[in-house]
Amino acid sequence: MSDADSTVAVGTTATVCASAPKTNLAGVTTSQQPDTPAVAVEPTATGTNGEPARAATTAPSIAALMSRRFRGFLPVVIDVETGGFHSATDALLEIAAVLIDIEPDGTLKRGATHSFHVKPFEGARLDPAALAITGIDPFHPLRPALPEKDALGRVFREIRHAIHAYNCRRAILVGHNAAFDLGFLNAAVVRADVKRNPFHPFSCFDTATLAGAALGQTVLAKALAVAGLQWDPSSAHSASYDAERTADVFCLICNRLSDSFRDAQDRARSMGWMNATPPADEPPLET
Repeated sequence: MSDADSTVAVGTTATVCASAPKTNLAGVTTSQQPDTPAVAVEPTATGTNGEPARAATTAPSIAALMSRRFRGFLPVVIDVETGGFHSATDALLEIAAVLIDIEPDGTLKRGATHSFHVKPFEGARLDPAALAITGIDPFHPLRPALPEKDALGRVFREIRHAIHAYNCRRAILVGHNAAFDLGFLNAAVVRADVKRNPFHPFSCFDTATLAGAALGQTVLAKALAVAGLQWDPSSAHSASYDAERTADVFCLICNRLSDSFRDAQDRARSMGWMNATPPADEPPLET
């Protein structure tokens, strides 16, 4: 659920979940750009070639570029597919995280994707209208879903590896209509009693806003079209696909702002800000 113009009437006959059918399959999808090494991946995750993905070493100069680019925050694209619009009551059904990498010249590019199907939590609400949009059958016997705590744990582990590799302080969520994704992420963190959330609790980068300012479009599909990027309607409302396309828009807009960023860095350097210690209210470094 990422498009600004995608709205449906909330049904009045939503399903409330009891315990979901059990499965012993891990709902894992991991992919990466063909020319992009993953910063770090879990030993059991696989790359696009079907072989175990390996942790990569990030050169110090590359790490410094990323840590400076967003003031010590690592942008990570998140997309969720859900059983409705209300994060406190509606099921989280899919979550995808796309890492953002950086080239030696400062160009941002889409990195590895980590995606998981998620079991509806007990008592979760499932709105038929929302399920009709996503096409998800939460209880399909072949759907390899994980409990929320396990899915979040696997996603967060990959993100923490990337935070350390790039010498950043924390992750910052990037999303199309990011408040929606951040709301569901934070609600799931609370429900699952996750102690180590690598994301800033409220700050985010919203690509609907960025695309509206830079491209004149707030709908993801239209923003991609005017930017000359591909959009496959048949793949939409898959968390991994939407997150990857969101990452492409984010990188494109940031890269077009490279001259503005360099000018700002020169000014910050002249003001003595570049080597200043973070303010006291800055979120702590992830460990």
